[in-house]
Amino acid sequence: MHPAPSVIIFTVFSGMGFGLLFWLGLDATPPTGWTAFAFWLIAYVMAVGGLLSSTFHLGHPERFLKAFTQWRSSWLSREGIAAVATLVLMGLYGLGLVFFGAVWQPLGWLGAIGALATVYTTSMIYAQMKTIPRWNSHLTPAMYLSLSLAGGALLKGHIIWAIVLLVVAGLVLVFTWIEGDKAFANSGTTIATATGLGNIGTVQAFEPPHTGTNYLLREFVHVVGRKHSMKLRVISFVLAVVIPVILLAIMSATFTHWLALVAVVSHVAGVLASRWLFFAEAEHVVGLYYGKR
Repeated sequence: MHPAPSVIIFTVFSGMGFGLLFWLGLDATPPTGWTAFAFWLIAYVMAVGGLLSSTFHLGHPERFLKAFTQWRSSWLSREGIAAVATLVLMGLYGLGLVFFGAVWQPLGWLGAIGALATVYTTSMIYAQMKTIPRWNSHLTPAMYLSLSLAGGALLKGHIIWAIVLLVVAGLVLVFTWIEGDKAFANSGTTIATATGLGNIGTVQAFEPPHTGTNYLLREFVHVVGRKHSMKLRVISFVLAVVIPVILLAIMSATFTHWLALVAVVSHVAGVLASRWLFFAEAEHVVGLYYGKR
């Protein structure tokens, strides 16, 4: 798949934003006043900003409201509904904390559930696509959820939870890469099954359908060299997991705001790199028609 910057920004930052909202909703002793305002501002800027960036990848952004009407069959529609419901619930909860010092805890619990539901629906937009075997796996929602929870814990300052969840997210990333590398072959999809001609003998492509590029090649066929892929995996893992965990371990003894900032920046950079790979390494079966698989 072609890695669209808008979708990468959307999935990374909205995931972290909703992850932070999850932890804010569960907090037994939530912040109030200006401290609460700062946390809610960070969460909403990331969550809403990420959602808005996704509209740049739509062919007709002005029609985005129609997405809310297809909730029975579309994970994109379910994502939109879950996101709006969560933002409303957490907005009311934050309003009480910021302006009245009131803890309307049931709203926080419902908002936390909604935050997880939003991230899950985002992941299912990709996990339900059988045409991309690498994505069509239970590991896709596991990756999205683990990174969202880890990023949220990191932003909230839950050092122990952040360390544990970063390690879990790192393991999920590694398993996602390992299983993803075998997914296309294990799917049994070949040029014979793609054309439906396998019953009459061995199928080979005589030549590509056309000599120039087209929409399918631009959007669905993006080949990353194995050498570059492995380098990016190592870089993303080190930035997203290793460096933040080391810094958090140091901070557990002596908390430093500068170390916290470096940990967050490193994690974001690593997740951005891994999410670029998530799209760039995705092998769409349409590539079989062009001899790309």
